[in-house]
Amino acid sequence: MELQALPSRIGQVRRIVSAQLRYWHLDALIDRASLGVTELLSNVHRHAQPDKTCTVEIELLLDRLTVSVRDGDPRMPVVDDAEPLATCGRGLAMVAAMSESWGVRPDGESGKVVWFTLPTSAPAVAAAPTRRRRAVQEKPARRFAEVGLPAEALRPEHAPARSAVAG
Repeated sequence: MELQALPSRIGQVRRIVSAQLRYWHLDALIDRASLGVTELLSNVHRHAQPDKTCTVEIELLLDRLTVSVRDGDPRMPVVDDAEPLATCGRGLAMVAAMSESWGVRPDGESGKVVWFTLPTSAPAVAAAPTRRRRAVQEKPARRFAEVGLPAEALRPEHAPARSAVAG
């Protein structure tokens, strides 16, 4: 999406990114993706010249989400060491800390793309210690026809949403 990186628009983009990640069932990434896109758009708002026009893209490929912001300023960003009481200057350091990877690349003769990636798969969890299992008394399974449930009871609890708009 193309936009002007103004404070009022940054909140809108955050909501759009959140909605798209919910649609992709990537709710666990919403906080980090929102933080990252907010920081990148804030940098465009503060630093980009000659204007604040930029493009935000989110891309999902296999097990990787990539969020990128393209602007028309060819100057490359610099990660500064912010003073402990500084109220700004930590944006790219936060992006680096919360993402799997990040970077910047020139975009044509007058612009750049700043991007970061987040893994979509959950990290491997160490196997839980095995517990002793108690013997369970086996009972013969009932056949489907013996259960006798009406057809309505076989439907899933949450059916997918359907549009109420005709046509």
